[in-house]
Amino acid sequence: MQSASITFPHIDQTTPLKTVGDWIRFCASQMELQGCFYGHGFANPWDEARFLVLRSLKLDWDIPDSVLPSHLLGSEIDSLYQAIQSRCIEKIPTAYLLEEAWFMGEPYKVTPNVLIPRSPIAELIGAGFEPWITEEPGRALDLCTGSGCIGIAMARVFPNTPIDISDLSYEALSIATENIADKELGMQIQVYQGDLFSGIEPTNQYDLIVSNPPYVDQEDIDDMPEEFHHEPRLGLAAGFDGLDLVHKMMLQAPSYLSENGWLVCEVGNSAAAMAEAYPQVELIWPEFEQGGHGVFIVSARELSKLQN
Repeated sequence: MQSASITFPHIDQTTPLKTVGDWIRFCASQMELQGCFYGHGFANPWDEARFLVLRSLKLDWDIPDSVLPSHLLGSEIDSLYQAIQSRCIEKIPTAYLLEEAWFMGEPYKVTPNVLIPRSPIAELIGAGFEPWITEEPGRALDLCTGSGCIGIAMARVFPNTPIDISDLSYEALSIATENIADKELGMQIQVYQGDLFSGIEPTNQYDLIVSNPPYVDQEDIDDMPEEFHHEPRLGLAAGFDGLDLVHKMMLQAPSYLSENGWLVCEVGNSAAAMAEAYPQVELIWPEFEQGGHGVFIVSARELSKLQN
């Protein structure tokens, strides 16, 4: 991959890039030339370029290819050029440029105040958390919610379950609240603010707690591609081993879980450190058909061992 020091080409309305397809090709080529990293929902430059261009033009990202020969207006060319330049030179993720990301087939508003949705927990939600959950939970919690996407997705799968979401960041909760209102789920989802469980009603008991907390260790923070530095550090960094918050969660969760409840938590590359830290607790590590790793599932009964 070539260096990001390559000069970004000057483009104006006299340049022979006229069609939607021209601009997708230009965007994909420049992302490769400028050394972009694809880790926010896209595996390759073509898919990301297609999404960036089509959604910038307010078109569905899955429109047929017959639209690609369509010509752009001058104002559309100017706007696209600026967006592509920001993606390639400043390494701003496409989701932040558009303020839109997709999770489990739904769009979500995202800004640099929240992480861009991409958790493999989506696959577990889609399966209704079977075989661990065999009926709709009486109550469920999305802890460290960010954009609210996990809590909203759970509300879709469990329409009769009251869902609580919580986050430390007021800015993140503002975005989550917008997403909840946009999807008309305000009657089902309750929003709390606080550090882990500190803002939750102490009497709340959950059959299911799901969390995608900060879990990036110091080594991975230092090595992250530039794109990830546009995300809120509060949502990523979690100490030397990446488990600062998870250690607290493991001790506090039993007080909020029902007798037969489950905690589902993503720790990513900190999985080895997690397994080493809790040899006395049976942690289940599901495999994902759609990709991803580093999610553990643990029962309330297993967690109670930590309080003995």
